[in-house]
Amino acid sequence: MLTRKQRDLLLFIHERMSQGDIAPSFEEMKEALGLKSKSGIHRLISGLVERGYLERLPHRARALEVKKLPDGYAPANADQSRAANVSRNIAAVSNDLFSEVPFLGKIAAGTPIEAIRDEGRTVQIPPDLMGNGEHYALKVQGDSMVNAGIHDKDTVVIRRCDTAENGTIVVALVDGEEVTLKRLRRAGGKIVLEPENDAYEPRILEPNRVQIQGKLVSLLRSYH
Repeated sequence: MLTRKQRDLLLFIHERMSQGDIAPSFEEMKEALGLKSKSGIHRLISGLVERGYLERLPHRARALEVKKLPDGYAPANADQSRAANVSRNIAAVSNDLFSEVPFLGKIAAGTPIEAIRDEGRTVQIPPDLMGNGEHYALKVQGDSMVNAGIHDKDTVVIRRCDTAENGTIVVALVDGEEVTLKRLRRAGGKIVLEPENDAYEPRILEPNRVQIQGKLVSLLRSYH
């Protein structure tokens, strides 16, 4: 069941889209619901996505799709055909729903590959997948982290840092030239970079050979 604010926001988006296929801006949503901050709108939209009323569209920055309307809702006008097709209406949503994160290329989740190269690209990430701090995104290449749910061609979101706790999945730069995604362990004065696939062996290294460049905070996956 939707809260009153969730229902009000869903209907506001629907009614604006039914007039011209264009969703209201984030600021307009905030003002329409009488909220003090845009973060409140973000939480409401996240709740509607979780309940299946809205869907964030992959590979379409700042876009939503209305999947269904509340039970018992009747359109204010007689255009029933338009209401029936509202779930197909796609609109650009405010930039505040997404943050631009630098995309720095590929990272190995297997045998380490060459150091990260900045390709000058960005990706759009919902803020609730990141949290505080500076972030960047990498495309996974390899299968050594599959048991941790990280697959070849996934995009991982990394929070930039130079240290991490034991057991954290990190981006590690080895010998100043190899970058890899592994679980970090410290044992007997050594750094252990552990895979999450029995087909691969851990790498045991002197601490001065390993530089932590960030830790995993979330990932994105495309199913095509």
